Amino acid sequence: MTFFFFPSSTETWTLIFVTISLMLYLYIGWRSRVQDSQGFFVADRGVPAIANGAATAADFMSAVSFISLAGAVSILGYDGSYYVGAATGGYILLGLLLAPYLRKFGKYTLPDFIGDRYHSNIARIIAVIGVLIISITFVVGQMRGVGIVFSRFLQVPIETGVIIGMIIVAFFAILGGMKGITWTQVVQYFILIVAYLAPVIAICNILTNIPIPQLAFTFSDIIEKLNQVQVDLGFPEYTAAFTQRSMLDVLFITISGMVGLASLPHVIVRFYTVPNVTAARYSVAWALLFIAIFSTTIPALAATARYNLIDNLHNKTVEEVQQLDWARKWQNTGLLEFTDKNNDGYLQLTPDTETNEIILDPDIISLSTPEVAKLSPWLIALVATGGLAAALSTASGLLLVISSAIAHDVYYCLINPKASESQRLIVGRIMIILAIAFAGYFGINPPGFVIEIATLGVGVAAGTFFPAIILGVFDKRTNREGAVSGMIVGLVFTTIYIIGIRFYGMPTWFFGISDQGIGAVGMLLNFVVTLVISSLTTPPPLEIQEMVEELRIPLAATLPLSDIGGKQLD
Repeated sequence: MTFFFFPSSTETWTLIFVTISLMLYLYIGWRSRVQDSQGFFVADRGVPAIANGAATAADFMSAVSFISLAGAVSILGYDGSYYVGAATGGYILLGLLLAPYLRKFGKYTLPDFIGDRYHSNIARIIAVIGVLIISITFVVGQMRGVGIVFSRFLQVPIETGVIIGMIIVAFFAILGGMKGITWTQVVQYFILIVAYLAPVIAICNILTNIPIPQLAFTFSDIIEKLNQVQVDLGFPEYTAAFTQRSMLDVLFITISGMVGLASLPHVIVRFYTVPNVTAARYSVAWALLFIAIFSTTIPALAATARYNLIDNLHNKTVEEVQQLDWARKWQNTGLLEFTDKNNDGYLQLTPDTETNEIILDPDIISLSTPEVAKLSPWLIALVATGGLAAALSTASGLLLVISSAIAHDVYYCLINPKASESQRLIVGRIMIILAIAFAGYFGINPPGFVIEIATLGVGVAAGTFFPAIILGVFDKRTNREGAVSGMIVGLVFTTIYIIGIRFYGMPTWFFGISDQGIGAVGMLLNFVVTLVISSLTTPPPLEIQEMVEELRIPLAATLPLSDIGGKQLD
């Protein structure tokens, strides 16, 4: 007699796992609900270092990383590796140059730091504009990821999936603010890292008899086989370097990725939630450990996914492919297309767009890999649950950043400094609702695939914020005139270049540098303008210079400088 129901379909397992995880997130949001602004914006500054490290890693393992990063590496081969290196390197920069000092400053947000360090409301407003552009861009990518997961694994339209995600994220973000978001992200990190590692371990063991992905990628012959398969199909070898971009463009993409990620507002705000500077340093160390587990697994997933997809699809008859359950269901999402262009009855994967008969959206590669490898339905469902956790975790943090930029930096700091706690919370929660509606619309109508959308935000962060933060901490001579001028130049140049290329077909006129690398150019322009203008204008007030000196002194590291700083306005 059978006493237990044991599901056999991927969709049933997905429904079970997703329902359990979503109920857990909702429960945490309810238990973490807050009634004051410090709890809402910075989680009462009481998050332990290890928990903050896990939450930070969850921010890193967003839909961009979990769903799209391995897909980009899988499609581009070696040429995609700089995405991984740049993203991981950005956290090292953050830990060494930014996080401890920003935590010691003791504010709520990045515009808070910039506005007070440069004693300027104009600087604060420019920072708010940059924060909104970056955060909205990123949250769109997360909602797109949510829609993809629901569309494939629960067989609902992408639009419906995005709406479900909007409701879930809005619930625990509105109730718990940063406190609810943080503890939800801690849980989500462990869900998504298990979901990411489990199928890769299984696939590596099947293909190479080495269950540890990092060792399988390094010491097995899978890369040699993949190189040969690529060459046979007319592609460059998988490990061939810089076949699709110039060396200069690769350099600038890497720099832009590193400094842009280190300057992302939703990542920086994580270090305002710990008790002191020491905890900020330790939380960076924990975050790097948690991130390294993920980052070093990406190459193995990307390579094995590429190998299995080619093996399952190339030179197979149309009938054979249509009989593959996973292929048929991904085709229904519109993210996988087959067209027998030469009517020979077979499907060919080629580098020539005119003859290629298999079109793969990079965003499906990570999620489809366990299905392609014929793993157990529960393991496939686990990956879907992890992808959903990745998207929801980062989306919630981004919504909080958008909310705080308006409710704290604009409403409280500029419009109504006498606002009560309840008024600030109401404005913050209203802004979350508006932001999630905006993000949902563009999640349904995206301007590109997930990692492309994210690189726009990274570029703007690099061009706008990195110089202002670095010079604000390490150069007491940098003044508000220089910082304001530099941020305007970096923001305007980077945004116009990216929008021109992405939406209006403008050529890469600046030495062939792509829109993904132009943030590094914006950063350099920002540095030059800031330093030149600062040197030609009046130094900052003496109290600001003393504050910058104090900011870099490691003594009394647990004491914030929240009461020191500029209140002098433009």
